[in-house]
Amino acid sequence: MSKITELAAIVEEGLIDQVVPAVQAALDEGHAPLDILNEGLVEPINVLGEKFRDGEIYVPELLISSKGMKMGVEVIKPLLVSGDIKVLGKCLFCTVEGDMHDIGKNLVTLLCESAGFEIVDLGMDAPVDEIVEAIEEDDSIQILGMSAMLTTTMYAMQETIEALEEAGLRDKVKVMVGGAPVNQDFADKIGADGFSPNAPAAVELAKKLLA
Repeated sequence: MSKITELAAIVEEGLIDQVVPAVQAALDEGHAPLDILNEGLVEPINVLGEKFRDGEIYVPELLISSKGMKMGVEVIKPLLVSGDIKVLGKCLFCTVEGDMHDIGKNLVTLLCESAGFEIVDLGMDAPVDEIVEAIEEDDSIQILGMSAMLTTTMYAMQETIEALEEAGLRDKVKVMVGGAPVNQDFADKIGADGFSPNAPAAVELAKKLLA
């Protein structure tokens, strides 16, 4: 069993005290930081997310494993983000108003930053007005990425796009959306430029939108 596989099992089982040593062990075994992130840290959370949606596990288990994942990300983040990477563009990321989930958004932010994008992160529960104001004040922002984990908050994405249109800023940025309840049909319905089902795909989408 590889150290990445062992790490994934540790994260999925919520053994958070073992996460950091397991990440280091995977690095010592010679695995690339990005592979450790995707296979050892992100994938077990994706698995748990499906189990949560199917009612096989509950919020406490998901939160504990998510905490472990974040601990592991902190170890490899300096190895992913290099100062000599060519800047591909500037992105503004946020979790929409009313939504306090940031795991997916944080992963997208980390991967886009490691790929060479400059990042502005508004965090969770970002009000529509704050998003519009940030884009209005920074001419260099090229992409707006919005995340939602709840069906009750996903329509804040539509409100934000409408607010950008009213402010005359819609043509200034490409809008990409994602999150558990979001799909391509919804992205098309609200007038977004793209939808991403996961963090690695979000990086490729961002590159495509600026191509």
